[in-house]
Amino acid sequence: MTTFERLMRIRHERGAAHLILIDPDKIGDADLPAFVRTATEAGADGFLVGGSLMMTNEFEQTLGIVKRNTTLPVLIFPGSLFQVSSLADAILFLVLISGRNPEHLIGNQVLAAPIIRNMGLEAVSTGYMLVDTGKMTSAEFMSNTKPIPAHKPDIAVAHALAAEIIGMKCLYLDAGSGADAPVPEAMIRAIAGRCGLPLFVGGGIRTPEDAAARVRAGASFVVTGTVLEERGEPRTIRAFAQAIHSTRAKTA
Repeated sequence: MTTFERLMRIRHERGAAHLILIDPDKIGDADLPAFVRTATEAGADGFLVGGSLMMTNEFEQTLGIVKRNTTLPVLIFPGSLFQVSSLADAILFLVLISGRNPEHLIGNQVLAAPIIRNMGLEAVSTGYMLVDTGKMTSAEFMSNTKPIPAHKPDIAVAHALAAEIIGMKCLYLDAGSGADAPVPEAMIRAIAGRCGLPLFVGGGIRTPEDAAARVRAGASFVVTGTVLEERGEPRTIRAFAQAIHSTRAKTA
């Protein structure tokens, strides 16, 4: 079973999945093993590793620590060409379809593809969309692209349909790390109603209620990062996992 198939099985069995984003710049190696074990025991469904701006050279070291302390899927969420490693179970092969910067539409992908293939690393083709929620994020600045306006779900739907027709496996809607607000429910609902691809939704999700609302709107995978860097105790992680896992079953 591929890692992507495993994620889809988790989604099927639990209604939606909770993935935790680990930025190597944000969580120190000394605290990471305990955090990963705690998250695994508290009901998380997998981990993403990566960041828009790497200030350390510890990417592979971070991946290794995560892998050694969990049996859950571990995927790379690459912020650059330097974030590729055979230590991961898979990599989200991101194409920044919301922007018009050719380097992030095809340029970096061409450079990364031979490396990924030679590693034998599973690649999950992902249409990546930045959503403007009121504050410039690191992803927006580093990619030199404009995000989709939060109040324009029709634009997001058109991009999602293009990704589906092209043949991508999933979509990732991202308000950005530390965003003032998460991706609007109306946008998620509009995409889920017109596009059959599974949706990752992350950025600005600060409460279990925020997470549950995104699942009700149609998110398949809810990604949390900043909130757990600030409040990573077991009860917080468990509250997010329970909200994400129970919501779709109650509303189906």
